[in-house]
Amino acid sequence: MKSLESLFRRFAEEHPRDAAQALDELEVQEVAKILNKLPSRLNGLLMERLVPSKAAALLDLVDSSRATELLASLPPRQASLILQYLEEDKREALLSSLSDSMGRQLRELTEYPQDTAGGMMEPRVTFIYSDLLVQAAINVLRKAPRQTLYYLYVTDREGRLAGVLNMRNLLLASPRDSIESLMSRQILSVPVNMPREDVLTLLRRHRFLALPVVDDENRLIGVIKHDEALVASQIEAFENMQKMVGAGEDERALSPVSTVIKRRLPWLYVNLVTAFAAAAVVGIFEGVIQKLTALAVLLPIVSGQGGNTGAQALAVVMRGIALREILSGAAKRVIMKEVLAGLLNGISVAVVTAAAVWVWSRSFWLSLVIGLAMVVNMVVAGLSGAAIPMILKALRRDPAQSSSIFLTTVTDVVGFAAFLGFAAIFMPLLTG
Repeated sequence: MKSLESLFRRFAEEHPRDAAQALDELEVQEVAKILNKLPSRLNGLLMERLVPSKAAALLDLVDSSRATELLASLPPRQASLILQYLEEDKREALLSSLSDSMGRQLRELTEYPQDTAGGMMEPRVTFIYSDLLVQAAINVLRKAPRQTLYYLYVTDREGRLAGVLNMRNLLLASPRDSIESLMSRQILSVPVNMPREDVLTLLRRHRFLALPVVDDENRLIGVIKHDEALVASQIEAFENMQKMVGAGEDERALSPVSTVIKRRLPWLYVNLVTAFAAAAVVGIFEGVIQKLTALAVLLPIVSGQGGNTGAQALAVVMRGIALREILSGAAKRVIMKEVLAGLLNGISVAVVTAAAVWVWSRSFWLSLVIGLAMVVNMVVAGLSGAAIPMILKALRRDPAQSSSIFLTTVTDVVGFAAFLGFAAIFMPLLTG
């Protein structure tokens, strides 16, 4: 048993991320037992890399002094993430048990929404004062906490961001040179309340490894690193995917059932209304279907192809909006492109569909009807897939918010109406 403990300790020291991933697969009670047998330094390494919800469950399980010890071993950014998974009374008790400085720092971090620069930033940032000489600045850096330095930020004595310094320039400079003479004043910073989407756009556009975060008085309060930005971009993508289908952006795999119902049910009701709208269109043409029951068999083909076409256009346009590829002047061009793509794809698919229907039914007119309906529906689907998210954005609504629900409604209603409408027009020839 001792040899197993020693083996895991060595594994955790050399590969903390892999060790934490292994712990994530265990029950929280087992994780607590394992951490109790490890030194505090390793506890911090592993806790930092656990899934935040699992780490929060662990803090809930252990006694208050042990929870305080584990929380204090974490970087502020990770600690604030974990705290948000705890009940308010437990969170407040833990914050009160920490040192004054760390407790105050974590309170500030937990107040920032996760979808802002403040919610993404790491508050521990190494900086030097602009009035220092190079030798003094190097001495400061030697005493600073060990962390990856992408950029060296320079502030005045009141903490206001003044510039940025390249580490190479610092090391090659004369010890008597001033930091102010070496630093670049051309520095891009982000306000603490900037939306996450805008922060990610800046990082992608300028290919920065980090971005400094400032408060209303331009004081340096944190830094957003590229690894945190990568995690944030993944979270944003998953949240958008959830919103597109009517699930809450804050819903998680292990969210309580009450949260699931609260987030999903309103949009399920909206979807129900739109489903009735599509059913109403079919009801209008009930007499047409009674005369030729083959129409009912072919309805899903028309609506399905329209839905797929619209989903393709929607995905491309949503990406364009997220990456700021679609500016106001390009909206019309994007819509026309999707309409043309829908038309050409529609003609191609219509020919194949019509041929298959002719083989099945030996009816030229039925093949013509489904071919015409296919072209109309795929053109409208391309138009809708491009227009719906851009209309929502123009109305200052989240373009990801249930776009697919509205799109499905349009493609179903138009597809049914076009197919059954053409069938009604050609009915004498279809039944002749």
